[in-house]
Amino acid sequence: MDLETVDAADFGRSLSGLGVNLLCRDVRAMAWFLQGVFGLGVHRLSADFALISHDTVLIQLHSDGTFGAHPLMGMLPESPPRGAGAQFYLFGIDPDTAVAQAAAFGGLVIEDPAVKPHGLREATILSPEGYAFSPAVPA
Repeated sequence: MDLETVDAADFGRSLSGLGVNLLCRDVRAMAWFLQGVFGLGVHRLSADFALISHDTVLIQLHSDGTFGAHPLMGMLPESPPRGAGAQFYLFGIDPDTAVAQAAAFGGLVIEDPAVKPHGLREATILSPEGYAFSPAVPA
């Protein structure tokens, strides 16, 4: 499937497993952050939507405006962090490299790279929207 040209309905019908959708005030800035800090792929980028790829995983970014009638809109905090309580692991991405890039793309390192008891070297970086991303590699 070509992520740049697939029809929205065909794309939707193709989805399976777990889907991740992040609501964003600024889709372009969030996509720039994910690409710049973690090297993730960016597809279909617009002010309202983007597809983000990491291996076989797709993350959808939607602007607040696209969720106008959705019940989640009334639950969003007025100011970040929006994603408090959720942590998104990005396996296979070097945490030291990501931490070195974080500030340049508006990220905030809240956990420096360290080897954890579960066998991973990982860090945690908050995106400008307040979502927590943890790049991790085997220790």
